[in-house]
Amino acid sequence: MYDNLETAENPENLKRVAIDPVSRVEGHGKITLLLDQDNKVKQARLHIVEFRGFERFMQGRPYWEFPVIVQRLCGICPISHQLAAGKAIDQLVGIDPQNLPPAADKLRRLLHFGQVLQSHALHFFYLASPDLLFGFESDLNKRNIVAVLEAYPDIGLQGIKLRKYGQEVIRMICGKRIHGTGAIAGGMNKPLTQAERDYLLQDIDQIIAWAAGAVELVKKVHGSNQPYYDQFATIRSNYLGLTRPDGALELYHGGLRARSDKGETIIDHVDYCQYNDYIHEEVRSWSYMKFPYLLSLGKENGWYRVGPLARINNCDYIDTPLAEAERLEFKAYGGEAMVHSTLAYHWTRMIEALHCAERIKELLNDPDIMSHDLVVEGEKRCEGIGVIEAPRGTLFHHYRANEDGLVTKVNLIVSTTSNNMAMNESVRQVAAEYLSGQELTEPLLNNLEVAVRAYDPCLSCATHAVGKMPLQLELIDTEGKLLDRLVRHSDGEFEHNLDG
Repeated sequence: MYDNLETAENPENLKRVAIDPVSRVEGHGKITLLLDQDNKVKQARLHIVEFRGFERFMQGRPYWEFPVIVQRLCGICPISHQLAAGKAIDQLVGIDPQNLPPAADKLRRLLHFGQVLQSHALHFFYLASPDLLFGFESDLNKRNIVAVLEAYPDIGLQGIKLRKYGQEVIRMICGKRIHGTGAIAGGMNKPLTQAERDYLLQDIDQIIAWAAGAVELVKKVHGSNQPYYDQFATIRSNYLGLTRPDGALELYHGGLRARSDKGETIIDHVDYCQYNDYIHEEVRSWSYMKFPYLLSLGKENGWYRVGPLARINNCDYIDTPLAEAERLEFKAYGGEAMVHSTLAYHWTRMIEALHCAERIKELLNDPDIMSHDLVVEGEKRCEGIGVIEAPRGTLFHHYRANEDGLVTKVNLIVSTTSNNMAMNESVRQVAAEYLSGQELTEPLLNNLEVAVRAYDPCLSCATHAVGKMPLQLELIDTEGKLLDRLVRHSDGEFEHNLDG
């Protein structure tokens, strides 16, 4: 634990270094370091500087709009929000997951696998591979996908085509790659046609082969400097995610499982509709992103990691053969119950991409996806909870609606939010172990960004809440003169303040 670096005792006497913004992540954030006169790190924080307010302005809208509205949270993982919203409003119309028509359930899963495949490919090849292929402290001009395409054209093109294929799965089901339609209350709005199914089938074997190649690539990178990759940004943590009743990896629907850093079970097969009995969120004054924790372990010890590393650590097996073989190799590599290497997120991300490609092929060969039996109705309820494993981790949507179908309360726990404490701990580990006491340069500071990128954070998704976070609103006239300033402090108190 490096929590001693969260807040310096005498910050007013320290030098400040800021990385603003953190690059090659979705959304906007910054890292700040406070250093003493010997460049020893005394404070290190990942700050989320966006403010959006989605939970509040969705209130008052009819529930059937939600699968479309919530996609505007994000341009990278809109399908995850669409499907979590779809599962929540299913319950508002009286439909539990097991009662959804098989065709609708399989179409949603196909859509989800396409989403996870394209998101994982985007992160690994576009955002992370420049660090992994050229080095964490390489020339700044090389740290981009264009340089990867120039130096490693086959790898770069395969990454682009893997992402394109996932987007094509989304387009065939939702009408367009970003912000389309699909999930509706109680089902889906259209099946796949045979022509659409055949179009996707023609390339799937190549996609599986490229996904398998991506796993080999990340294993080669990890093995090229194993001690360093095992230690860099590595922290020990709890892990949370969905699993099937038999313990298999599950991305669409399952029960909550949490395990400790030693692999001990904390909770298992918990109905996610009871999530509020197990997970709470903490607000800290210096970030717009909350800090979730497992209630039974408390704020100090209950924080956890989600996403590919958590899912592969938590599951007992994967139900597709190629991905399962890779999971077994990954677990054997770690040598203990749980693998804690933060950079192993990349490895597990590619195992999941391979699993998604395999499952897409299975579903495309299932005739149910062309069935028109897509919607069922039930007896209306006032509360709905949808939980799904988004590319970045477990995603919670919780709605309450009145008798007119208008939503009166929204609570979202977005995947990246759950990794907030872990990302801060990884930043502090790198600051303490690799930077403290050195003359800081731009290449050296990129090590901090590498630690954050491993989690593939989606910061725009994760800053949706109002809460009691500090906020400053300024009214400025056309000549730039400050007319008024409203300040909300972290205790929720408001004041007008023209003095800054």
